[in-house]
Formats: sequence, C-alpha cells, structure tokens
Amino acid sequence: MSLYGWVILATIAGPLALSFDKKVAFYRHWKNLFIATLIVAVFFLCWDEYFTVKGIWGFNPDYLLGLYIGHLPVEEVSFFLVVPYACMFIYEVLKAYFPNFKKKSFSAIFAFYFAFSGLLFGGLNHNNWYTASACIITALLTIYFYYVDRKIWFEDFAFCYLIGMLPFLIVNGILTGAVTNEPIVWYSESHIMGPRIITIPVEDLYYNYALLLPIVAIYEVLRTRRALKLNQ
Repeated sequence: MSLYGWVILATIAGPLALSFDKKVAFYRHWKNLFIATLIVAVFFLCWDEYFTVKGIWGFNPDYLLGLYIGHLPVEEVSFFLVVPYACMFIYEVLKAYFPNFKKKSFSAIFAFYFAFSGLLFGGLNHNNWYTASACIITALLTIYFYYVDRKIWFEDFAFCYLIGMLPFLIVNGILTGAVTNEPIVWYSESHIMGPRIITIPVEDLYYNYALLLPIVAIYEVLRTRRALKLNQ
C-alpha cells in the first residue's frame, strides 16, 4: 500500500471501529452522512481536479499507488470520503459526551475570525487562486450559516473544528512533508500566501473548513427530516 493510502487507512480506522459505541451509535447516521458527503465531495473533486490540471497543487507519485481517476490519485479521491467521516464522528462524539459545554461565546469569536480573516486574506491575495477560493468560500459560508441563517448547530461545528485541529495537523502534516523527504501533496508557491503551520499552508485550514461546514449543514437537514418522519 502507498504511504498516502496508509494515511487514509489510519484516519478512518479509529472512528470506524468506535462508530458502534452505544452512547454515540454513529452507525445510525451513516445514510445521512453518506448523502451529505457525496453531495459536497462532487464539488470538491471538481475543484481538486481543476487545480491539479492547472498545477496549483499536485501529488508525488513516489507515495502513491499509481491508480488515478482523471488526474487525481485514488488516495486523494478517498480523502473526501474518509476525512468527513472522521470529522463527523468527532462532531457526534462531542455532542454525546459534552452536551452541556458552553459553546456560545466561543462560536461567536470563531465565526467572526473566519468571516473576517477569510474576506481579508482572500481579498488581499485575490491573484492567488488557492488563497482566494478557500478563504472567500469559508467567509461566505460562515456569514450565511452563522449571521444570516443563525443555525443552532454552528456552535457544535465550531467546537468540533477546534478539537479536530489535532488530527488535522497530524494528517495534513504528513501529507505536506513533515515526516518525509518530499511532500505527498505539493503546492505552487505562486498560489498560496506563504505562511505554513510546520509544513501545512495556512490555506488548508480554510479549505478543510469549507469542506466540513456544508457537510454538517446537509447532514443536519437530513437528520431533522428523518426525526420528523419518525415522530409522525
């Protein structure tokens, strides 16, 4: 198996094994999660394919299996299924085990930061395709779900994103070369701001955010509809 494949396997192993925990019972939400992930993944895979073709980022064949869908290695395609699964597992675990945690003040600061910094970084770096797209999409999603639609679940999303930062840094650190001679995933310096968290471009924080927030939104809609049907 490729190194990228092992990263994917390690990412999904724990959450999948613990999905049958009685208190969380995450397996009961698989259908909703699959639909939400698939809808969002289609957009992100198109985004990923386009940026790969344009040379904005790419993949080191030394760490890949060698199978591709379009220009994307199969490991990269599986990333958009595995990472949302792991993050949504954290989302449900935190709701189940920390239902009384005070999240309102934190979520307000969290939303302001991502809305403001997303617009700022995206506007100042509008010629950098990755910076502009990831940051501006993040800002617009935050403005809509927190300030316009005022979704109650946004507080849980913010808490989940914060706790998920540790596994995010580990996984993305490996992918961007923190433990290898060359990165598994490389980025064109002309399309990022430059600052990195160890080896991770700062833009990845916004990209991951933009991936997860709409998945949570769709997931919560589907979950609410299912609950209403069961109560009828």
